[in-house]
Amino acid sequence: MSGDPVSVCLAGDVMLGRGIDQILPHPGDPALREDYVKDARAYVALAEAANGPVPRPVGYDWPWGEALAALATPDVRVLNLETAVTADGDFAPGKAVHYRMHPANLPCLTAARPDVCVLANNHVLDFGPRGLAETLESLAAAGLRTAGAGRDAEAARRPACVPLRTGGRLLVLAYGLPSSGIPPDWAATAGRPGVALLPAGAADDLADRLRPVRRPGDLVVASLHWGPNWGLGISRAETRLAHALIDAGADIVHGHSSHHPRPPEIHRDRLILYGCGDLVNDYEGIGGHDRYRDDLRLLHLALLDPGSGRLAALRLLPYRARRMRLERAGPEDTAWLRAALDRRAGGTRVDEGPDGTLVVTAR
Repeated sequence: MSGDPVSVCLAGDVMLGRGIDQILPHPGDPALREDYVKDARAYVALAEAANGPVPRPVGYDWPWGEALAALATPDVRVLNLETAVTADGDFAPGKAVHYRMHPANLPCLTAARPDVCVLANNHVLDFGPRGLAETLESLAAAGLRTAGAGRDAEAARRPACVPLRTGGRLLVLAYGLPSSGIPPDWAATAGRPGVALLPAGAADDLADRLRPVRRPGDLVVASLHWGPNWGLGISRAETRLAHALIDAGADIVHGHSSHHPRPPEIHRDRLILYGCGDLVNDYEGIGGHDRYRDDLRLLHLALLDPGSGRLAALRLLPYRARRMRLERAGPEDTAWLRAALDRRAGGTRVDEGPDGTLVVTAR
């Protein structure tokens, strides 16, 4: 270790629209264009039917619940914001689900103190270019850094830079993959706003973008929205890409899109999170994929050597969604998560820690 480790908290999908937006102090228009649900308040009713009444309006910190204490301590917090922040724009055609939160509810996001909001995902343009423009303006006005979407391709691919107490920076480059459901015409171009879609030569693109900006002491996160919503298996294509990004200079691969956590990997002493799972959403009371226990959520707390970028330690903090709020998971739920992740983790071991967390080490 070349100095005190840098703590990086990595979260998966944060979806503050739809039912979550409806319980906050400034709910937006609840109208939806889904096949079966036409009013976002129906998702609140499903959660209440499953676990009991949800007060309305709740405070801005309500959805984060007991996770807020853990979010207060790391040096850096990175999450995937899978919600447009807008009251403008039209429903994107050809999509089954649309997410937006009213800009007046933005204090719900800032309550978690995110240092970088990743926007390279399949919901940031749910309300078209106007909705994306307001999202970018709202986040910038709140002092929040973004990566993965912008007014043109150059802005979408620009890394977010977070100063570190060590004197270096954490650089976050974010990309979306079509496998996560991002429409091809959402790709940002020289003359069109949109998301940073992963190019064919992904590792080369990452290396090229790091070369002019990376300084000694910088740490790098490659954040990817990829893969299906369900399934614990890791494909060979995902493994090859993740390894290539590490080899090209990433210290962490931050994967998201799956609605539940997927097994992590440690490659060349660097961390690969293939799927962080959802953190905040309104999925409570929705059946169909119960065997994946998507009510269980994780925060991933990585400690990195600031000199080399090597992973010094990884703890997983387990939570359960109940009444649209995160609660610490109990012993049985924590044991279930440990078994699910350890059974399929390639090259890593997942153990229960003494403090109700999970500890990940190389085998």
